[in-house]
Amino acid sequence: MAEPLTRDARARRTRARRLRTLAARPFHRLAKLLRPLAKLLRRAAGRLARLVPRPLRTRLAHLAPRLVPRSVRARATVAATAVVALALGLASVALMAMVHSYLLRRADDDASQQALSVARMAADGTLPTVLPIHGADFVTVVNANGQVVTFNQGLVGRPPGGGPFHRPAPPDVPLPPGAAAPSGAQMVGPGARIPPFGPYRQRVVQTTTDGPGGRFTVYAGTSMRDIDAAFDVTAAALAIGVPLMLLTVALVTWRVTGRALRPVEAIRAEFAEITGQDLHRRVPVPRTDDEVARLAVTVNTTLDRLEDAGTRQRRFIADASHELRSPITVLRTQLEVALAHPAAADWPELVRDALQDTVRLQDLAADLLLLARLDAADPVATEPLDLAALVTGTLAARGPERIPVTTDLAPGTTVRGNRNRLTRLLTNLLDNAQRYADRQVEVRLEQVGRTAVLEVRDDGPGIPADDRERVFERFTRLDDARSRELGGAGLGLAIARDLAAHHGGTLTAEPAARGARLVARLPLAD
Repeated sequence: MAEPLTRDARARRTRARRLRTLAARPFHRLAKLLRPLAKLLRRAAGRLARLVPRPLRTRLAHLAPRLVPRSVRARATVAATAVVALALGLASVALMAMVHSYLLRRADDDASQQALSVARMAADGTLPTVLPIHGADFVTVVNANGQVVTFNQGLVGRPPGGGPFHRPAPPDVPLPPGAAAPSGAQMVGPGARIPPFGPYRQRVVQTTTDGPGGRFTVYAGTSMRDIDAAFDVTAAALAIGVPLMLLTVALVTWRVTGRALRPVEAIRAEFAEITGQDLHRRVPVPRTDDEVARLAVTVNTTLDRLEDAGTRQRRFIADASHELRSPITVLRTQLEVALAHPAAADWPELVRDALQDTVRLQDLAADLLLLARLDAADPVATEPLDLAALVTGTLAARGPERIPVTTDLAPGTTVRGNRNRLTRLLTNLLDNAQRYADRQVEVRLEQVGRTAVLEVRDDGPGIPADDRERVFERFTRLDDARSRELGGAGLGLAIARDLAAHHGGTLTAEPAARGARLVARLPLAD
């Protein structure tokens, strides 16, 4: 009994090795099938291309890029469908291979169990005339002379009862002496396919054992009827299900993408209709808190800034026109009156007034030009500057002031900037302080961390808390003390803040015990 068990273990290892080979065989077959098909398609394409006239081929070449989907919706649908098609194709091939391998393994296991059961009976010398079978379709026992000893009930009347049993030898199965086979059948090694045994193919295994009557070879076969049927049903289901699934994916992707892009189209359409005259309009914001909604919010925020910039520009133009018109009107009136009554005119006083109006126009034009340059952010040359020395030099260049200026400057405070523009910033702050101070103007400079802090204080009426930001708007004059009669066009502090911002700093009006306190903060030079 020990010898059949040893041979059975060897046979099982052989079957396991062949099963692994069989599992990979469908992929190799698919590659072999597709390779000639690809060559055939290339040849067919080449022949068709030669049959098409050259002008038509040129036209088709120009039309080919137009066939590529241009819209995001179409590209997303094509891409999703292609990816799913590739995944389903690979999954279908793997499923077919797994199903085929599993069914073959089951068939081989059933035939192997039946062969081992009959081999034990042959070893014990208890072989019946007609063999009972469980799981296999046929079982045949052949002796060492190739004579059929017994077989199952299903083969009654088919093989000759005592005739020779012919079979061709498989490459890895030894051929018993005098092997034979009945007409219409072949016996081959474990797990191999044979031609039709009856109307169906068979999976056949064999095992050899020694018994009282000598050496016996047991052949057991399982029909591939169920395997072929299951394989065909699976292939038919995949052939129907995969296209339907791809169609469903394409439709769902088309609908979902269209629904997702509908707000984008609404944003585009509304944004395209907005012109410079209706910047108050806004694009619709979807209720969904997603990327499209954030895009709409960003567009509306940009429109808010554009509307605010347009409003400020129109107000600036109106204020500039008014500021220019006033001195021109006064100057024209004075000249017309003098020309109408030349004898009564005080010509020296008239010339002095005309000169003052001309200087005022010149200063206003220079301020407007500087604002335009600051708005354009034109690059200027910069250098390390000692801010304390710059303050001292500016005060010396201004000469005697209406109100004496006291200073408290921290030496060695170096910033990087443009000398002319920083001088203009300090000049505007000093002009504002001199215009409204009562008895004192103070300039302080200190270092706070990596920041230079420049303060200009006066003891005038000060700036109300509600107007500390409005005072930096262009053409802004506060009531009473900040009236037109005190001079200025309302551009000095606006220019000073823009100059500080262009140097990476800030300019603010901060609370003070008395008067105004303007604080400029500039980063120190590295």
